[in-house]
Amino acid sequence: MMRLSRVFSLLLLMFISTSVLAQQDNEWTLQRAVQYALDNNISIKQSELNQRLAKLTLQQSKWGQLPNVNVSTGYGRSFGRSVDPTTNQFVEGTSSYDYMSLSGNADVLLFGWFQVRNRITQNKLNYEAAGKDLEQLKNDVSLNVATGYLRALLAKEQVKINEQQVSLSEAQLKQTQKFTDAGRLPELNVAQLEAQLASDSANLITAITEYNAAILDMKALLNLSFETPFEVYLPEVSAEKYFSSALVTPEVVYAAARRNMASVYSSELKYKAAKKGYAASKGALLPQFVLNGQAGTNYSTLNKDFTVTGITNSPIAGSFAANSADTLQLYQSSPIFTTDTRPLGKQLDNNFRQSISLGVNIPIFRGLQQQTAVRQAKINMLIQELNVTQAEITLKQQVYKAHNDAKNALQKYYAALRSANAGKRAYDFAQKRNELGLTNTVEYLVTQNNYAAAAGNLAIAKYDLIFKLKVIDYYLGKELKL
Repeated sequence: MMRLSRVFSLLLLMFISTSVLAQQDNEWTLQRAVQYALDNNISIKQSELNQRLAKLTLQQSKWGQLPNVNVSTGYGRSFGRSVDPTTNQFVEGTSSYDYMSLSGNADVLLFGWFQVRNRITQNKLNYEAAGKDLEQLKNDVSLNVATGYLRALLAKEQVKINEQQVSLSEAQLKQTQKFTDAGRLPELNVAQLEAQLASDSANLITAITEYNAAILDMKALLNLSFETPFEVYLPEVSAEKYFSSALVTPEVVYAAARRNMASVYSSELKYKAAKKGYAASKGALLPQFVLNGQAGTNYSTLNKDFTVTGITNSPIAGSFAANSADTLQLYQSSPIFTTDTRPLGKQLDNNFRQSISLGVNIPIFRGLQQQTAVRQAKINMLIQELNVTQAEITLKQQVYKAHNDAKNALQKYYAALRSANAGKRAYDFAQKRNELGLTNTVEYLVTQNNYAAAAGNLAIAKYDLIFKLKVIDYYLGKELKL
């Protein structure tokens, strides 16, 4: 009989050493787990990227106030009949020539019914809302980590309770075996205790399995590698130290949550941003005043410089001048010259031109696109306004539910505490009677199991109460720690 007890003990020690026991360096406190989640959570990283995108959108809208400046240039060769870009005259023939153009223009919106400023304000509010969304997400992740951590703590506490139960059953089995060997108790008592030890061992293995599952859930929540050693730190947690949170009225909790929770503030910012977007869309229906400036120059190989090198006299056929004595031949003088393509710098300087203009853009009809955009912006504004109301209602519902859950959890804790105390007294009394041989094994085991169940229920009630009170602290804006 004792061999079976030793086998159970050896198996449990091997299982516990490989599944539960961890080095001190691998212990994770709640604060460490929360901070790790804030640094590595995928959703938080995505929200940070969304905030960066909102910031870039804001910067771009600010840069939209600057003038639009464009510069263009081109170089090509023309063949056949074409227009000389330097003289704007037709060029006949099939000879080719090279040409180049350089131009630039700038325009600035002088007045557009505050479209640009409204867009800037809208994007600024959206950027602030993205920051609040990130803040709210961090709070939610912290609360989720606290929930998973307390679940793991409860599972570890259950392992501890079941280990104690196994130890008690082993000790009782040894004592009963001695009584049986001495002839004071029948063999039936030993068999009953062996069955109890087997049941307690199975409960311990189940508790260890639950703890390992809770650890795996924690690693997934933290985005932590499953191969990383992880052991929750089990402090001496007293539920009584958190009772003050249960005394706060729900109205006070809601007022604090209204200030601390970023969800409502984010919805308000988005509503204000939608109003600015609606104003900007309406401004696009009105005329815009634009100042435009242009400058340009060009170059062509047809643009020549002429250099006179001499003069030639050619007789004019059939032309004579008569005087009193002789008849004289008439001549025509023609210059002798050379041609060279005018230099690039000189052409660019000579052909440089500038212009400035003030224009008015009047939207008349573009397929009702802008009118539709205005209506869409108005609907979006109304949606965001409803979102603010919904966020406030949801927050109030969550606060009042959390407060009611905390009150109920407190009552369950007191009931479980009374049951555990009563079970402990009954178990102590039954143990003394059993040691003296004044009670049978069945009665003793019933008392022991009732005490174990009461202790387990007390642990569940304690951690449930701590979690419910931590939710109240969450809405009050307090740090989540044990």
